[in-house]
Amino acid sequence: MSFIVAIDGPAGSGKGTVAKKISELFGLLNIDTGAMYRCITLEMINQKINLEEIQKIIDISKNIDIDMKENGTILLNGKDVTKEIRSKEVSGLVSQVSSITEVRLNMVNLQRKMAENKNVIMEGRDITTYVFPNADVKIYLDASVEERAKRRFLEMQEKGITTTFDEVLENIKKRDENDRHKEIGSLMIAPDAAVVDTTNYSIDEVVNKISNIIKEKK
Repeated sequence: MSFIVAIDGPAGSGKGTVAKKISELFGLLNIDTGAMYRCITLEMINQKINLEEIQKIIDISKNIDIDMKENGTILLNGKDVTKEIRSKEVSGLVSQVSSITEVRLNMVNLQRKMAENKNVIMEGRDITTYVFPNADVKIYLDASVEERAKRRFLEMQEKGITTTFDEVLENIKKRDENDRHKEIGSLMIAPDAAVVDTTNYSIDEVVNKISNIIKEKK
């Protein structure tokens, strides 16, 4: 029997950081679904494919080789792209790429396969509602759009990515709008998910809240 912790939430709500810490605390395999869509987007950019060439993007999603290591390293077709997939260029296109229905379906199949017979924590936009609607634990992380933009802006500064706060804020607002209106796998709160607003809490406080929820379920 597998044990599945599913976390959904908008960009910058802290899903990735929280999932990593929870995975370490409970010995869960951490599957970052957002990184998977970022890998497809990066490969699209590398092959100089534009968003209008939908069939070519679908073909990438069918044939792509994504490997997620326990130390957080992400390999795309055997190459370490952990930093590359967080670039401004990828961030500006990933939501549109993940909105393509066939791409979504291909990734969902891969996500379910990766989680078979394993104890996992998986985060994204539609994990609690679509990928694993029967997950053992469902969490929806949220935060104000200004706080999320601030976090993403600081993260990009630390990585040496040149941008402005206003650019990041506008990008997150666009992603929110797009994520909430996807044909398949749109961002929404599952009726049985525990909602955790992270706006005024530290990462450690959020991890503690979620740890208590998991312990209750276990």
